[in-house]
Amino acid sequence: MKRTLALAVALLLSVATAQTTIEFWYAFSDAPRSGWIQDRIEEFNAQLEEQGMDYEVTGERKGSYRETLEAAALAARQGQPPHLVQLFEVGSQLALDSGIFKPIGEVGGIDESAYIEPVINYYTLGGEVNSIPFNSSSPIIYANQDLMAEAGLDPEDVPETFGEVLDACEAGDAAGLEANCITFPLHSWFFEQWMSEQNALLANNGNGRDARATELLLDSEPALRIGQFMADLAENGWYSYTGTLEDWGGSEAIFANQDAMFFITSTADAGNITRAAADNGFAVKTGLLPIPDGVERNGVVIGGASVWLTDGHTTEELEVARDFALYMTNTENMVSWHKLTGYYPVVNDSVDALEAEGWFEEEPNFAVAFDQLLETNANQASAGAVLGSFLETRTIIGEALQRIYNGADVETAMQDANEEANARLAEYNANF
Repeated sequence: MKRTLALAVALLLSVATAQTTIEFWYAFSDAPRSGWIQDRIEEFNAQLEEQGMDYEVTGERKGSYRETLEAAALAARQGQPPHLVQLFEVGSQLALDSGIFKPIGEVGGIDESAYIEPVINYYTLGGEVNSIPFNSSSPIIYANQDLMAEAGLDPEDVPETFGEVLDACEAGDAAGLEANCITFPLHSWFFEQWMSEQNALLANNGNGRDARATELLLDSEPALRIGQFMADLAENGWYSYTGTLEDWGGSEAIFANQDAMFFITSTADAGNITRAAADNGFAVKTGLLPIPDGVERNGVVIGGASVWLTDGHTTEELEVARDFALYMTNTENMVSWHKLTGYYPVVNDSVDALEAEGWFEEEPNFAVAFDQLLETNANQASAGAVLGSFLETRTIIGEALQRIYNGADVETAMQDANEEANARLAEYNANF
């Protein structure tokens, strides 16, 4: 009898002191970035323990951005949602329409003035910031300076326009350069950036920010300029990719192995690419994203992701979840995150800290990306499009560029893409 009573008391005490788990689902698979997140989790959990709070944050990689969103939606339908989800920027409208997330404003909110303006502008929808900005990036060009020198080019003069890229490619051919001219993932993200750089909208209704977008603009003159650039590269055999859409790692490997003179990809890879260049014995220099000739540079759209709070939890649990997301993105942590990866430090104080220590002077390859962001004009084009069918639209655009690469007529390919994308958008909007 005494033994039974003692067991019952022990069980009650264990239940009373059991920790509540705060789940964070994220998309990074590489060791540096996922390891950084786990380090922040350990630090935050130590703080919770010091404060005597019975909570523990856990982090789990759920696949790609698309897979992470799908997993969160499924978990919510099953009544077991995580507390925090890292969602890519183009999933914002889907996240709002899903109804499974709780706007950060309903859980204490954030100091919007603390964030870099282009970053907070992207995540402001309907006048409200719904998620906490985390990893933000934009594309830049990386140049193998050794290969540029072999091609008879000035290694310090990185191309800034489509025409300058094509001229450099021609010089490489003339010099008998064995490496290809340029690589980048065949991904709609670059198309979206080149639209913004021309101050051109991807969709009507102010890129879906004045009202829900009802029409894509994939066959506009700015869009055709992008398609023609792909056609020019393909015609001369100057573009190299793995043959697979959205193959980020494949294109990075092409550049790291010195099989391409230029590489257009995310600022988030600045750290990885710098390390790879050092390991493979070549010098790398970054430059602004090359843009169509004859247009005034407007600026880039923020890429990357933010952290969303998921509904279906107690207020106290969500407050702890919010506090972790804010800890992960505080001044000190955003400095170390930027240095590790190349993602922008999304809070202004982090920028001030980096400037004060002379980071950008010591690491000019990181400075180029940041200057490009700060020089971006704040308008609807650079704010980026918001539409619920963005995932399908990205695939449609990527496939259109692939057809152009394989010899399709530019105007026909983009008109067909526009028609298909508008059909998918209409199907999505019919739900609302």
